[in-house]
Amino acid sequence: MTPLSRRSVLVLGASSLAAATATCGSSLPALAAAPANFVPGLVYAVGQKFDKSFNEGAFTGAERFKTATGLSYLEYMPNNLAQFDQGVAALVRRGATDIVTIGFYYATALTKLAPRHPDLRFTIVDSVAEGPNIRSITFKEQEGSFLVGVLAALASKTGTVGFVGALDIPLLRKFIAGFTQGARHARGDITVLVNFVGTTADAFNDPTTGAEVARSQFQRGADVVFAGAGVSNFGVFAAAKDGGRLAIGVDSNQNYLYPGTILTSMLKRVDLAVDAAFQAGQRGTWTPGPRVLGLADGAVDYAVDENNRELLTPAMLNAVEEARRAIIAGRIPVSDGA
Repeated sequence: MTPLSRRSVLVLGASSLAAATATCGSSLPALAAAPANFVPGLVYAVGQKFDKSFNEGAFTGAERFKTATGLSYLEYMPNNLAQFDQGVAALVRRGATDIVTIGFYYATALTKLAPRHPDLRFTIVDSVAEGPNIRSITFKEQEGSFLVGVLAALASKTGTVGFVGALDIPLLRKFIAGFTQGARHARGDITVLVNFVGTTADAFNDPTTGAEVARSQFQRGADVVFAGAGVSNFGVFAAAKDGGRLAIGVDSNQNYLYPGTILTSMLKRVDLAVDAAFQAGQRGTWTPGPRVLGLADGAVDYAVDENNRELLTPAMLNAVEEARRAIIAGRIPVSDGA
C-alpha cells in the first residue's frame, strides 16, 4: 500500500467516525439544544497530559475542535481517581456545559455524579455509564489488535510474540483477544505470551516494571511485544530497543519514539471521539446513549509512517489489508474476550 493510499484510509476513517458519533443512537432524544454560552470541558485520565498516548490523543481532539471553531475549552488533569468529582466541580464552576471524561475507571463515579447536574451533557470515552445525560463511547479494540497481531506474527523470527498489559481488566482482554486471534490467523503455530504490569490503575504509570515484564517475555523467546500499558509502555519500548527486539505501540502513533524498534502502533482514535463529542454539543445534535466504534468507522487502525515503513514488507501489508477487508465485511468475526 502506498503512502498516499494509507493517508486516504485515515482521512476517510475520520469522516466515518464523525458521522458515526453524530448518528449512532440517533433515535434517542437530544438532552437539549446547545446553549448560546456553550463551554466544553475535558477531564483527562490519571497520568500525564502529554503521555504520547491516550491523554495526548484527547488533547489533540480538543485542540482540533478549538482550531476549527475558534472556541476555547476547559480542562482538568487529576492526580488520582479520587479527584474526579473535584475536577468536574471545578469545570462546572468555570461554566462548563459539556464535559468529556477520559478513562474507563470514571464510569462508576460519573454514574453517581451526573444526576446532580441534569442540565450538563457528559461524554465518557472508553467505558459505559448509564444516565439520561451521559453519552458513552467505546471502541472495538479487538479489531485493531487483530491487525497488529497479524503484523507481529509475520514479523516474528522466533515464533513467539507477547502482550504486556497494565492490569487484567475486561478492557485489556479485548486487546489480548484480538491480538491473539490475529497472530494465530497469520501463523497457526505462533505462541502468544501475556503478562501484566500490576493490579491497580498505577500500573498504567510504571515504566520500570513495564521494562521488567517485557524483558521476561524476551527471555522466554518473544521477539515482538505489543505494549498496552499507558505510560508503562515507555519501559517496554526501551527494553525492546536495548534487547534488539520489536515492540508495538498503542492508542496514538508511537512509532516515532523508537524508529526501527516499534513495528507499528494500534491506533485508537480518542482524538476523533473528543472532537465529535464537542461538535455535537456545539451544534445541538448531542444525544445520550452508547456508541461502539471500530474499523469500519476509522476509529481503530494501525500506523505506517517513515519510522516503521522499512519494517513492513509488501507481503505483511497485503496480509493485514486483506484481514482489514475481511473484518469490515464480516467474514472474520473478532472475539472481544468476553
